[in-house]
Amino acid sequence: MKLFRTLAMGAMALLAGHALAQGKTNLSISTGGTGGVYYPLGGGMASILTKFVPNWAVTAEVTGASVDNMKLINVGKTDVGFSMVDTAWEAYVGIDKFKDVKVPARTLMVLYPNRTQVVTVEGTGINTMQDLKGKRISVGSPGSGTEILALRLLEAYGLTNDVKRERLSVAESVNAIKDRKIDAFFWSGGLPTAAITDLAATPGTKIKFLDHADATEALNKKFGPLYVRDQIPAKTYPGQDKAAQILSVWNILAVNEKMPESTAYTIVKTLFEHKPDLVATHKEAENIMLENQNAAHSPLPFHPGAIRYFTEKGQKFK
Repeated sequence: MKLFRTLAMGAMALLAGHALAQGKTNLSISTGGTGGVYYPLGGGMASILTKFVPNWAVTAEVTGASVDNMKLINVGKTDVGFSMVDTAWEAYVGIDKFKDVKVPARTLMVLYPNRTQVVTVEGTGINTMQDLKGKRISVGSPGSGTEILALRLLEAYGLTNDVKRERLSVAESVNAIKDRKIDAFFWSGGLPTAAITDLAATPGTKIKFLDHADATEALNKKFGPLYVRDQIPAKTYPGQDKAAQILSVWNILAVNEKMPESTAYTIVKTLFEHKPDLVATHKEAENIMLENQNAAHSPLPFHPGAIRYFTEKGQKFK
């Protein structure tokens, strides 16, 4: 009988362990390249959700960023994706890079504004956007929201066919400009971006940002009210003496409409309740605010699970 009880208890423990494993929720967050802000912030989110939600295991994945992330959400290869709202809107309505498919995406959270950074260095002879004519530049990695915005800006300045284009990530762009293989590059991301900080801190190198805020109205007229005038404050990067006048676009966490309401609610609730941990990962998380969770900051419909949490916190949704 003693042996029987021991065997029975062992079997029960094994079954309990199996049931616990069966009940584990595995989620993935698609981010961007390692040199930007999406990746470290997504890693921080994954750590928080894994730590504070029982039986959840969440991972952050390196991707090409916004365009790739919306496509991954569409086919169910990722659960949550970072995206710029202009790219997410294209995916939602099915235009441009998404002309063959509409992505049933929903906004989970509005994050922080992506600052468009057009970067060059002293010695290239480039001081304005028009000086890019005839130059070799990087417009961002394939599958990124940076590339979409870079092409829109080039069009706004009449430079579409007057530059030599490379398609590099921000980390690759920094290495290329250090080696003088390109003259300038576009990057849309948070402040500060680690790869650009690395460039600015390189001995013998002085970075310059090209002002382009005057293109904001033209882009909004053509593509909708997606962009806002903004600036990169002086001293954001080493050796940056003055503010740069730029345009920005908000970032969101996007999910497929099929995500269960309880899952979406738990993600949003947990991340907001542990916001200080996110800020410790990257200071752009300071801009994740309840008052920004509305249609003015994201044209995509919010997920019902997100609406449930934000309504509990006093936000109003039509």
